[in-house]
Amino acid sequence: MTVDLLDRVPIPEAPAGRTGRTLLRRCPMTRLPLGSIQAQGWLGHQLELMRTGMVGRLDELSGFLGPQNGWFGGEEPGWEEQPYWLRGFYPLGILTDDDRIKVEASRWIEAVIRTRQDDGYFGASYHKRVKGDHGGELPDLWPQMVMLDALILYYETTRDKRIPELAEGFFRWCERLPDDQFIPRLAGGEWQSWREEYGTWKIGVQIKRAGDMIPHLHWLYDLTGEAWLLDLATRFYRSVLPPVSEWLDDHVVNFAQRFAYPAIYSRQDDSESGVRQSEYWYGQHMSTWGQQPRGIFGADERIRTGKTDPRQGFETCGMVEFAKQFYHLSRITGLPLYADRAEDVMLNHFPAAQTPDLTGLHYLTAANMPQLDAGEQHDFFNKGRQICYSPHLYRCCQHNVAMGWPWYAQNLWQTTADGGVAAWMYGASEMTSQVGRQAIQATIEQRTDYPFREDVALRVTTMSRETVFPLYLRVPRWCAGFAVFVNGRKVDKEPGPGSVVRIEREWAAGDEIDIEMPMSISRSRWPRNLSVSVDRGPLTYSVRIPEKWQRCGGDDRWPEWEVLPDGPWNFALVADDDIAVAEKRSVVDQPWTVEAAPVELEARAKRVDHWTLDEPATVGAVPGVPVSADARSESIRMIPLGCARLRISCLPEVQ
Repeated sequence: MTVDLLDRVPIPEAPAGRTGRTLLRRCPMTRLPLGSIQAQGWLGHQLELMRTGMVGRLDELSGFLGPQNGWFGGEEPGWEEQPYWLRGFYPLGILTDDDRIKVEASRWIEAVIRTRQDDGYFGASYHKRVKGDHGGELPDLWPQMVMLDALILYYETTRDKRIPELAEGFFRWCERLPDDQFIPRLAGGEWQSWREEYGTWKIGVQIKRAGDMIPHLHWLYDLTGEAWLLDLATRFYRSVLPPVSEWLDDHVVNFAQRFAYPAIYSRQDDSESGVRQSEYWYGQHMSTWGQQPRGIFGADERIRTGKTDPRQGFETCGMVEFAKQFYHLSRITGLPLYADRAEDVMLNHFPAAQTPDLTGLHYLTAANMPQLDAGEQHDFFNKGRQICYSPHLYRCCQHNVAMGWPWYAQNLWQTTADGGVAAWMYGASEMTSQVGRQAIQATIEQRTDYPFREDVALRVTTMSRETVFPLYLRVPRWCAGFAVFVNGRKVDKEPGPGSVVRIEREWAAGDEIDIEMPMSISRSRWPRNLSVSVDRGPLTYSVRIPEKWQRCGGDDRWPEWEVLPDGPWNFALVADDDIAVAEKRSVVDQPWTVEAAPVELEARAKRVDHWTLDEPATVGAVPGVPVSADARSESIRMIPLGCARLRISCLPEVQ
């Protein structure tokens, strides 16, 4: 057995004689085909709740999913809403083996295939030539960037040759577009300019998100080896709008997608400069607007001057788009940092973006948000209802939320370029892949209650014969003392936080790998707002605020909900006082609730009476340090942030 400690999953060496223009650099990891990973435990239950909840029944709720939309043909628009939903709905059917969902999703995909025209274009004819008020016509290529996600997943499970043929025909159509039709920019390039010219801001989205086409072109190139696809990828990359200011982009979802484009394109220019550029934009943005825990930033639609504190909301679309890019960057770089970032967002914020039964969601989630009412005048960029739970509102997020848990489940494991597999994000699951030089099929089960518990058990359950292959284990960046045991014997290595353990040996059915990840309690400090957060392992904790749910709309089958505090929330932590685990409960099927939170912490705190809700009904900024609190210190309970729909996770401190 050989054990190595690495800083990343190794990037394969380039073949001799390759040129950067005609060949793509191989990725150190590849996503397994859809259906290769079956989620279990609490994650598997989230998929079941999606199946019976809003996502699984969204065709009954959403006016965008009716037969009149342009993805079924005809002259009506068919924009991002339908493919947003379909790229989560289709894998949901595969992962839950739900015949109704699979039949319905296949009906949609067949309709999309039928939209193909003789010149190669597919999709709604409406977007092939969007007509302006002054005689101009312009294609909108953004809808296809999203729909190709769904079609590629469909190809993975069916090997339907019509999918690469459809993609190739469409890319040829794009290739023939003249420059004045290929993602051109109006003077100024902002939404108002597009609205004035074309009557809608939507046609301008493609300019900022043109890089989303690059992975699709790389996918087809990996199948066909046609060099013109890489030339077209370069054309899309060079069409992306430059930074809007000293910030890459002021729109939450645009940034969540755009920051990754240089790194994604780096497969093509074979350099680390693209990864460094993506990291620059990410770090610059988060150092100002990300002054709150676990990877979200203050952008309730858009970043705004002075709005950098943890009461600024983060859009649900931004969560799933951020995670999607982290999955891409994991495979391109082999760096465990990106799995950490995906877990940060998906395990701390995404659960609270939805109701516990997954029958509704809200548009905005913040690190500090102790009241979720149906008011329309909060201190957010957009007015209108933003934070109550509804299955009927929030157009883009209503559909895009479908990608959340199915894509997370699909990315728990990765295959590696050297014939191995990587346990990349930890979660109860079963994975089947070909391994080793002889491509032997192996199934590995992962048993764990992560992120609430510290232990993970891997077991090779089936393998036709013994074979040599490497197994990679990611060491989270929060974890000191990561320990590995193979068949009961401890591996004599001490991996550091944020590293990768590579174990190569002859594996056989029945082999067991046990992982221990000690979860210590610590405090994160946020210098811009002088607040502190409490962390334990991969999770940040919130003050446990009793919830009062009251209906504010909808109907009996699909209600809308406000959630109001039924107890105090305005506490300051006592500085330097010990925080300890107060209670551990069994991890139930749906652990992401106040009542079922598997871990509670106990801390000393004081009430801060002057920290209240501002008008209109938005939590006040975190009081500055030093906080004056005359109240007697008391014991408070804190629960994982993902369990807290009402949340205070950035607290002041009091001496």
